[in-house]
Amino acid sequence: MDPITWVIVIVFVLLLVVGPMLRITQEYERAVVFRLGRLVNVRGPGLIVLVPYIERMVKVDLRIVTMDVAKQDTMTRDNVPVAVDAVVYFQVVDAAAAITKVESFVRATALIAQTNLRSTIGQHELDDLLARRDDINSRLQAQLDEQTEPWGIKVTTVEVRDVVLPDSMRRAMARQAEVERERRAKIISAEGEFQAAARLLEAADTMSQNPITIQLRYLQTVSEVATENNSTTIFPLPIDLLKPFLMAAGDGGGGYPQRPKPTPPPLNVPGLEGADDAELPPGRGIEKAPPEE
Repeated sequence: MDPITWVIVIVFVLLLVVGPMLRITQEYERAVVFRLGRLVNVRGPGLIVLVPYIERMVKVDLRIVTMDVAKQDTMTRDNVPVAVDAVVYFQVVDAAAAITKVESFVRATALIAQTNLRSTIGQHELDDLLARRDDINSRLQAQLDEQTEPWGIKVTTVEVRDVVLPDSMRRAMARQAEVERERRAKIISAEGEFQAAARLLEAADTMSQNPITIQLRYLQTVSEVATENNSTTIFPLPIDLLKPFLMAAGDGGGGYPQRPKPTPPPLNVPGLEGADDAELPPGRGIEKAPPEE
């Protein structure tokens, strides 16, 4: 055999031996090494030398994994149907446990996240789901972290992303919000009227201490009305100003002229003296006035 053939054979053997021996892992990766099926250790990052055909390694990514939880149709505690989806952030902190304790840690985490999401939503009412979402997220994160800890998984964050309500429920909530706004507007208006009435009462008490203040207020009101572009201006006139003129024109009876008293009808009709009312037809009797005292 010539030397060139020997060189080719040696290079081929080196490739068969050295190739399985040398492995390279990135900074964010770890290598779980098995020797004849038994766990040896976790190596990396960098260059890893393995015993050919005896040792085998499995790479594990230690970066944070972002996983979408599929939309779950469930019922809240107050029997409202909702569709909820979420997002889960987790990472591997123990590469050996993630490989040896569970078959596929990504799929297992996804399934257990769906189960916990459905159970947690069923334990809360709709108002809590909409208003206290941070508490629900914290509870989901704690539950998932506790359940995935034996697998070497650390769940860092769980966020409920969207809550889909039925159309009828959304219309009912819109009506409720509208009625609530109207109630608040009426309360604010009533409080404003109450405060205005209290201020008017204080102003009336202040004006009652000196009558001239009422006249000043009257003149101020007239000046405000005159500033507007009105074709007609109404001047309210107090009746107390007209009282002396009314008393002078009348007979002093309360400041108003007295109407003349009507003349009473005659009591005796000629030709009917001595006639009895019983002899007259009905309705033709003459009523006699009572004697004057």
